[in-house]
Amino acid sequence: MSKTLRLTADPDGIARAAALLGDGALVAFPTETVYGLGADARNDQAVAGIFAAKGRPQFNPLIVHVANRDLAERHVALTGTAARLAEAFWPGPLTLVLPLRPDAGIAPLVTAGLGTVGIRVPAHPAAQALLTKFGGPVAAPSANPSGRISPTAADHVLAGLDGRIGAVLDDGPCGVGLESTIVGFDETGRARLLRPGGITAEDIAGVLGERPLPPEAGGKITSPGQLLSHYAPRGRVRLNATAPEDGEVMIGFGPVPGDTSLSESGDLAEAAANLFRMLHLFDTAEAIAVAPVPEEGLGAAINDRLRRAAAPRN
Repeated sequence: MSKTLRLTADPDGIARAAALLGDGALVAFPTETVYGLGADARNDQAVAGIFAAKGRPQFNPLIVHVANRDLAERHVALTGTAARLAEAFWPGPLTLVLPLRPDAGIAPLVTAGLGTVGIRVPAHPAAQALLTKFGGPVAAPSANPSGRISPTAADHVLAGLDGRIGAVLDDGPCGVGLESTIVGFDETGRARLLRPGGITAEDIAGVLGERPLPPEAGGKITSPGQLLSHYAPRGRVRLNATAPEDGEVMIGFGPVPGDTSLSESGDLAEAAANLFRMLHLFDTAEAIAVAPVPEEGLGAAINDRLRRAAAPRN
């Protein structure tokens, strides 16, 4: 493939990106969480291109992005508890894993053969403009080689995928900086937190009156973001560090200083927005130490990503 196009998120760039998607090309685009690598979710060959470009295991399902709830309901059954969450948090960084409609038309590779699919309505203006112009469902995992650090800027996308995708729609850095929260549902319809993210368990409890169930221990992969080793820089990652050891660079938080800090003031929203940018910054380091982050609110999502970054590699 030739060099990846870098498109500006203006009307001309949006139109070009939508046309490329329609032609079966891969287009990276910003959301409020991270940059996604988009393909027409109805086009088997285009979706296969996502797995090839990322080196992604085909048992790992993809999230479908649509412009609004009405478009979502063309593909999935959205009722009960799920409908309450969609009403509260769409558009926004929430993915719901829902039953596919019989006539959904979604490529089987998107769902990894499951009868459900993760779907969301992003809030980012450029994503909204692209999805509206395209007019259909777009499958889009994070726009990075599989298992590596998620991209929160167009430069991050190009560092990993230049020449392997058609275009990247550049609209600056992402605001949330962590992938979407993923919620599934048990057989009774109760919400189950499959991946923490920008919508916290506390936020969900505020709508439903109860916290979501935790992920099932040792369960099969039913949504993206459940692989043990994920979001990983090249070097070793050590967590809950209060000072660097020999050969380590240090990412601080709150009162724990470092070569840089997720948030010197201990602000979890700032830390979430900075996390992947700082892992990219130290991607060539031999080892990275990271200060403790509280396991509350957005801290649960930050720590989830850090534990996966620090997990043993295959």
